[in-house]
Amino acid sequence: MYAALWRLLPGPTWLRVLEALALVVVVLIVLMTLVFPAVEPLLPFDDVTVGE
Repeated sequence: MYAALWRLLPGPTWLRVLEALALVVVVLIVLMTLVFPAVEPLLPFDDVTVGE
């Protein structure tokens, strides 16, 4: 998968590295702003039983 992505990125190696880093940053931003907040209410982390 990573090799196929690397072949699809245009430009010389230094530009491919910058493009790959930009893609990683975009994916992280989407996860942190859209996906994780949407999934958080479904997770059982509020069900803490320590101290009862």
